[in-house]
Amino acid sequence: MEQRPLFDITPFVPLTARRKNVLRSPKQHGSSSRDSRPYLEELGVEILDAPQPIQFQPNTNEPVHRWSPYVQGFSAQFVQRTLDRYRAEYREPVVADPFLGSGTVTVQAKMNGYPSFGVELNPLLHFVARVKVATWKVPPDRLLETALHLPTDRQTEAPAFLQSEKHFRPPVLRNLERLKGGIDAFQPATEEDAHIRDLMLLAFASILIDCSNLKRSPCLGYAPGKFVEDDAPFTLFASKIAAIAGDLRLCQTKYRDSLDTPAEIILANSMEYQPPIGYDLVITSPPYMNGLDYVMNYKIEIGWLGFARTHQELKQLKDAMVVCDNVSKGVVRRFSGVSQRYTNSWIEHIKAEIAANIARRGFYRREDMPEIVHKYFDDMYRVMRNVAQAIRPGGRFILVVGDSLIADVYVPTDLILARIGQELGLTIERLERARVRRSGQIRSYRLRETIITLRKG
Repeated sequence: MEQRPLFDITPFVPLTARRKNVLRSPKQHGSSSRDSRPYLEELGVEILDAPQPIQFQPNTNEPVHRWSPYVQGFSAQFVQRTLDRYRAEYREPVVADPFLGSGTVTVQAKMNGYPSFGVELNPLLHFVARVKVATWKVPPDRLLETALHLPTDRQTEAPAFLQSEKHFRPPVLRNLERLKGGIDAFQPATEEDAHIRDLMLLAFASILIDCSNLKRSPCLGYAPGKFVEDDAPFTLFASKIAAIAGDLRLCQTKYRDSLDTPAEIILANSMEYQPPIGYDLVITSPPYMNGLDYVMNYKIEIGWLGFARTHQELKQLKDAMVVCDNVSKGVVRRFSGVSQRYTNSWIEHIKAEIAANIARRGFYRREDMPEIVHKYFDDMYRVMRNVAQAIRPGGRFILVVGDSLIADVYVPTDLILARIGQELGLTIERLERARVRRSGQIRSYRLRETIITLRKG
């Protein structure tokens, strides 16, 4: 007879340094509500509770917005609520977004018949946003006829840095190359042809992650156990083209009065681009302090559409953007040597606390984190300064942003941006807590996502 022990002994697993720091953190079970009190008192404002759906995910079911997957940014419903909120005050507003992303603001503005401007530095997202507002007049049947009868005997090789079995199963990769070859074989002879080609490229880009061994939730990573059928590129492409054609029919009926509404999509760096004066409503969601690496998260689509052919080109693109915590160390070193840069007492205090905590720990994933934090706010100051100058008197600058917890130091990103707005001559009209978030470092710590409304004059 088998004799069983009275109890099991679980092998001892030593704690990692990171886990020890989490368990010892004074921020366990803390919240931004408590830690932001000193900053709010100095600003002389309160944060209103205004829970509301705000994330991008619902856009995956919305016409036009769904043409390309995107996991960051806000929802079309949020943009529409914002437009409706000021409908009586701005009867024909000019709407803008200096961090356009996949184009939610400009698409929704066009659906309302409002002219809009969008600025985006990522060439993939610039392409996506431009196609979403420039192609509404394309005949749906012609798009279907062209896309579903592409030649299959052509081939366009994937970029070398994506030709890995870790990314795609070989037969799937070959079919993607055949599909891309068919699209590339279509040579536009008219403006309508060019729009059709753009729509096919957009549809192709939108299926790449589904055809890969990867997932994006929200960061790009491998999906163990995922299996993609050999013919997935063709079936998914056909499905996406059919959805786009259906949305074009909707645009040409429900939104027929908006077909010629201007929407200018500009490929530029909002830290440097100085827009013309004339904005009434600026609605945007800037990159978060320690948010996603937008370039590496979209490297598959960027590479396949030819916006970058090597990892070095991806790195150069990332280094030009508002800083994230995956930025090159050389960018941070160069920033440290800059004498003319934005700062204030809050930033200097936060930097000192982060530096002290990193020294106390003895290890942190980025020892230059204080300078990364500083560069983030310097980058954002430059963007906000350019935007503030372009807003008409009585216009509003609305930002959706989350706060952060870095090395056990609370960083009130929303309040610092509101303070920057004040310094640029804007008035803090309203701060609203849209939802509660969890810190990626200390899961029990409650952060927030805030809607900042600044008004000019």
